[in-house]
Amino acid sequence: MSAVLFCRGMAMLRIAKLKMQPLPKIILPLIASSLALLILGSAAQAQDPARHGRALLKEFCANCHAIGKTDSSRLREAPPLRTLGRSFDLDQFPRLLKRGISSSHPAMPEFKFSDDDAHAVSAYLRSIQQ
Repeated sequence: MSAVLFCRGMAMLRIAKLKMQPLPKIILPLIASSLALLILGSAAQAQDPARHGRALLKEFCANCHAIGKTDSSRLREAPPLRTLGRSFDLDQFPRLLKRGISSSHPAMPEFKFSDDDAHAVSAYLRSIQQ
């Protein structure tokens, strides 16, 4: 009986080895291409900080604020970000974003950005100011 179990175990091991051999041939190119896309995407955003800044504003601010050159804010109380330069010195704005920007408006959460993200947001904001 133990010899039969041993033989079955060895057969299962051989089957498992056979099944696992093709996987790297399939998975390795997928992993490599995924990594390449991530690296290229990061490089593209590093080359175009305004594009990255727009993506950040879209993720964190667009639910309430207008983030484009002509769109309207979803919330009437939320000013369009293209007019932010009227109220804030955009040269100092990255520092505010890194320190954490908050509002007296209770619905607005506090945001803190990394140095790179703060400069990317500022670059985008400069490109849309009126």
